[in-house]
Amino acid sequence: MEGGAESVATRIMVGVNESTLKGYPHASISSKGAFEWTLTKIVRSNTSSFKLLFLHVQVPDEDGFGDMDSIYASPDDFKSMNHRNKIRGLHLLEYFVHRCHEIGVPCEAWIKKGNPKEVILHEVKRVQPDFLVVGSRGLGPFQKVFVGTVSEFCVKHAECPVITIKRKPGEAPQDPVDD
Repeated sequence: MEGGAESVATRIMVGVNESTLKGYPHASISSKGAFEWTLTKIVRSNTSSFKLLFLHVQVPDEDGFGDMDSIYASPDDFKSMNHRNKIRGLHLLEYFVHRCHEIGVPCEAWIKKGNPKEVILHEVKRVQPDFLVVGSRGLGPFQKVFVGTVSEFCVKHAECPVITIKRKPGEAPQDPVDD
């Protein structure tokens, strides 16, 4: 570089989540699509010019028991549930990290727990990526009222540019809420 200036990689945060159809450790259709789009359209062959930052937000169950009606639980049961959730999240991130290492793209990945909208905004503020890429399920206006969209919320409130990637028509399940 001229004048001793250091090359700084463009830092791209990619929000990823698990598949609602297959569950952990499978990435959602939207997450995979956003990741592949980022590699194909932005990174291309300039692998050393970019650093991908993968954020997975785990949404805690209200009661911690998923869809079970009732359960007897000791304190050790809660410890094992928290450990199991962390392991599931790591397996999800492994897909993205492994793929980056295969093609030589530097990356980092981490898991946070909470409301995806709030956590993503907090992490964008904390990490300050150059931009954020998130997948979009392409919900209609009726579904948005009941489900809400993380991608729209990020576009409106994130402190960096946001790129939303829609699923390809052939990838959408019968129920667009599924991913």
